[in-house]
Parts: sequence; C-alpha cells; structure tokens
Amino acid sequence: MTHVAVVGGGPAGLSAALFAAKNGLEVTVFDTDATPMHRARLFNYLGVGESDGVDGTAFVERARRQVDRYGVDWRHETVTGLLKDGSEFVVTTDAGECAADYVVLASGRARELAAELGCDRTADGTVVADRDGRTSVAGVYAAGWVARGEKVQAIISAGDGAAAALDILSEVRGAPFHDFDYADADRDADDGKRSAT
Repeated sequence: MTHVAVVGGGPAGLSAALFAAKNGLEVTVFDTDATPMHRARLFNYLGVGESDGVDGTAFVERARRQVDRYGVDWRHETVTGLLKDGSEFVVTTDAGECAADYVVLASGRARELAAELGCDRTADGTVVADRDGRTSVAGVYAAGWVARGEKVQAIISAGDGAAAALDILSEVRGAPFHDFDYADADRDADDGKRSAT
C-alpha cells in the first residue's frame, strides 16, 4: 500500500492527511502540536467564521477528529531527519524511523527538512513548490507556510494540503483524481465515480 508521511499537524498537514487517508492511502502524521493555530481565532475561514469566530485550538481538535475517522497513524514525535533511500523516504524521529513513498512537508516555518532533501528554496528559505505542492525532489510536497513567504492563511494552507494529496492520489492511480462527495441521489447519477481521465 502507498504510504504518505505528513510532517506537521496544522491545516495544511491535516488536510493532506484527510484527503490521502479518506481515499485509501496509508498515512502517518508527525505532529508535535506546535501549530500557530493555537494562537488563532478564525473569522475568515469559510463556513466556520461565526460572529465570534472560532478558536484555533478548537478548530484543530475538530479537524483531528475528522482525520481520525480514516485511520491515520498519529506520531507525536519530533522529526529529526529525512532522507531519500532508493525509491522510498526514511523519516527519522526522536523515537525511531518510518519509511514512506511520499512526504508532505507541512512544517510551518521549519524548513530544515526540505534543505536536507535538497529541495529548491528561495533566498529566505521558503520551499519552492508548484500549485500542486510538488517540490524539486520527486515524491516530496510542500504545503502551507513552508512553501509560502506571504499570503499565509489557514484556509489557503488547507487548500495547499488538499492539492498535494490529490496530486499524490493522481500519481498513484495513474489518472487525474478528484474527491467529490455527493448526496446519495447525485452519487447514483454519477455511478459513484471519483476518478476521471
């Protein structure tokens, strides 16, 4: 089974984990719970910005519960190293190692792992990634703050994570992959297809 390692548990990492796990990939999330979301109050996140906003910690906890439904392996460990070993990546933590086929870096302003892997970066250290999160190292994606010097918002980061996961799913399945959820009547009309060419 294809294994995706997600480094970071903020909106980008959680979104990548959700889309990948929901669609059948094995996912391990490395999260030290240091996301800046704990200092946030969301008024500008579409669909959750009630008049008094949403507490960032409550948002992250709700997102984690949503991701948990799909069997993600949570590792509350600090990633200390990341290297490519042949066709796989080896994630080293303070508690051991984990092999993965793909890596999504969603580590906020911590960009050292991208540097270790040799990902292209800008002068300020921001990881260079295309609109699908692909970096210069095949199999490595960057989502959220790690790939953005500016325009950092929770909702943008979540979109970055989703784009990375959908690109991985497209590569794994060999065709463009779409994850649309339907009401039952609409699903019947579409024969439940999620993948299109």
